[in-house]
Amino acid sequence: MFSGLAMEIYAITEGRVLSYLLDPEFETKVPIIPSEVSYVNFTWKSGIKKYHYNFYRLKSFDETILKTPSITIKTQGRVPKRPKEFSVLLPCTGNSSGIAQFGIGLMIETRKGKPLNGTPLLLSLRKECTVRGRLRSPPPLSDLLAVILLEGSVCLETNSGPCPDGYLGPPDCKKALCYPNCMNGGNCTAPGICSCPPGYQGPYCEGGICDQKCLNGGKCVQKDVCECPKGYFGTRCEFSKCFVPCVNGGKCKGNNICRCPLGFKGDHCEIGRRSSQRSTCTTACRNGTCQTDNTCLCNKGWFGKLCSKRKPWA
Repeated sequence: MFSGLAMEIYAITEGRVLSYLLDPEFETKVPIIPSEVSYVNFTWKSGIKKYHYNFYRLKSFDETILKTPSITIKTQGRVPKRPKEFSVLLPCTGNSSGIAQFGIGLMIETRKGKPLNGTPLLLSLRKECTVRGRLRSPPPLSDLLAVILLEGSVCLETNSGPCPDGYLGPPDCKKALCYPNCMNGGNCTAPGICSCPPGYQGPYCEGGICDQKCLNGGKCVQKDVCECPKGYFGTRCEFSKCFVPCVNGGKCKGNNICRCPLGFKGDHCEIGRRSSQRSTCTTACRNGTCQTDNTCLCNKGWFGKLCSKRKPWA
């Protein structure tokens, strides 16, 4: 989605790149990104499947106008399970006005390393940059129609300058811009300032407010919604998936499966013994064998609590 502009492009769904993105003429049909838009937001999620991504190409073909694009996430990683937003930053150099072409290359693979249908996806798009104080020439009719279709906020009159930093028009450049976009229904009330709806907090309304604290290491992600670690569920992560409780300090990690501390094993960490409970005779019983009741069974010819005394007749 272009920030501040009513345009959405769906790129990938159900594990397949949509056909119109693979159209050789797609890049010529996409409108030029206006000068007032310095980044483009994307929202993605993988659902229950696992996908790995690699932005292997981020390139400006005219660095006198447009700097090399960058992204607000790592160039390689795993596509998140739940919807998350990231941005492609398109910084103009501020030295020259014009339209620069830039390229984005994206590879998405399954957990087994198989490329997603339609990838690697290589897009070549266009970005307009305008040096402040210089008048823009009238846009071509095709670009003008594209801006109208986008419900764009670019000042089209040749005698009008660009909007102040952090604002879009028309007609009076009063629409504020927030980067990243305000989330969860928040409103951008001033450049970089989000007004959050009830139940949300954070600079971009990205965090939830839970009236009751999430338990067992859960994290509040939306209003009264906890994201639970493995092994727990419930609105507050209050329920364990281990109906047979973990013992000896074990932590539930799945259905009746516990993660055990060192020295213990078994589905519920029931096998083993704490170091503090271990017999001291293990190392001291040098002439015998330590028994489960912490006593030494002495070898022939030895006696005493730790089998340390030798029988004189032996």
